Amino acid sequence: MTSAHDFEFQSIDGDELPLKSFAGKVVLIVNTAPFCGFTPQYEGLESLWQKRQNEGLVVLGVPSGDFGGQEYKDNHEIADFCTTSFNIDFPMTTRQPVRGEGAHPFYKWARDELGLEQAPKWNFHKYLIGRDGQLLASFPSSVTPGDEKLQQAITDALSKKH
Repeated sequence: MTSAHDFEFQSIDGDELPLKSFAGKVVLIVNTAPFCGFTPQYEGLESLWQKRQNEGLVVLGVPSGDFGGQEYKDNHEIADFCTTSFNIDFPMTTRQPVRGEGAHPFYKWARDELGLEQAPKWNFHKYLIGRDGQLLASFPSSVTPGDEKLQQAITDALSKKH
């Protein structure tokens, strides 16, 4: 059975970033972009990371230019924007496609697992991954990091210790 732990990204710094390195943690994977109406969610995502990482939550940003070309093309520019504009400390991947046939394999798997209607339709779509690597939920861009539904789903996932 496939799980999120079977996939790998590259960190924004160019290092390997296998999702299996987050085994035992709950991971919120979010496709991000700086020139979007949802960009202020970076602040809430960083706050979520700071508040809950000690409980076992990882926020993972996946920059993507798939929606309106609203992302820098260069990974160094992406990293610089995130650091200077929002003081982002949570892990980020290199820029990735997240929709269509060219999507990163994780995003193809998530789409196949949950159905096309749960695939990203814009920037700041969120996938919640359980400690065991299973895909637990999908949240559209309009669901902010502070949204009660998302907060409850994270709390429920963190309460499962295995």
